Amino acid sequence: MGIFGDIGSFIMEPLYWAISVVLVGFHKLFSSFLDPAGGAAWALSIIGLTLVIRAALIPLFVKQIKSSRNMQLIQPKVKELQKKYGHDREKLAQETMKLYKDSGTNPFASCLPILLQMPIFLALFRLLDQASQGKVHGVLTVQQAQQFGQAELFGKVPISATFLKADGNVAVMVVAAVLVVAMTATTFLTQRQLMSKNMPADALTGPYAQQQKMLLYVLPVVFAVGGIAFPIGVLLYWTTSNLWTMCQQFYVIRNNPAPGTPAAKAKADRDAAKAAKHGVPVTTETVVEPAPERPATPPRQQPKKQSREKRKKSGGARPANKPTTPEGEQK
Repeated sequence: MGIFGDIGSFIMEPLYWAISVVLVGFHKLFSSFLDPAGGAAWALSIIGLTLVIRAALIPLFVKQIKSSRNMQLIQPKVKELQKKYGHDREKLAQETMKLYKDSGTNPFASCLPILLQMPIFLALFRLLDQASQGKVHGVLTVQQAQQFGQAELFGKVPISATFLKADGNVAVMVVAAVLVVAMTATTFLTQRQLMSKNMPADALTGPYAQQQKMLLYVLPVVFAVGGIAFPIGVLLYWTTSNLWTMCQQFYVIRNNPAPGTPAAKAKADRDAAKAAKHGVPVTTETVVEPAPERPATPPRQQPKKQSREKRKKSGGARPANKPTTPEGEQK
């Protein structure tokens, strides 16, 4: 275990430094008007750390949104490939990956923000847990580590405490339970918001939809089960991160929805109402009405051919366009 411990320390140490720099910076800011040893200053510092991390992940979030949108739009093509190569799994996998490559889609991009946050999440967990034991990491001083590990919310809820290790402290159990429920609910609502508002109807039945439905129910359960073992400070971090995701996703879906989705229709309705309010004519497609059909002209009846005797009896009528001789006789 010594080798693996050394490898883990080598990987985690840069994260300890990065997290502690941001954490201490916010703590100095909040200590100017709050008790430096109080739980409020450290809790707000954790929230500030979360906002910095999520702001740094915005480019990745934009990439995630684009990839997710492409996944939705190519679902009809994926279904066609399944019908065509359903009997050959190897060929189906090759053609599907080729379709992903041609459309610039990464099926795993939706998981990247969570995967990248997990090391930060673990580093904050370790930082807070070991600070409660008096151990120092990163730029934290011994005094700051002690304050961080022993800081209490409401005067009785240590931010390093967990639901499982509340030692009979009802306040700790209540606060931890509330944060676990908030973390689970925001995870569920964020995923449901994406599925109900920003997915076209034909993308709700394919394999991508099945993956999204699985995440919709599996992720909240995972966080709920694991959350009872997380320190309150870590629960605060993850809940804040989920709220950021929910607001960020709401903004993107509202202002730049995927085509053919309920969000796109809602945006079109809002734009039309806004244009009508300001007196701007709404551009609509011009519908060309078909020209009224004219009544069919009955075919012209040709005069029946008559013999010379019949023409004489009828008054000497002669066919039209027949030239006559100077004496007035027909040729």
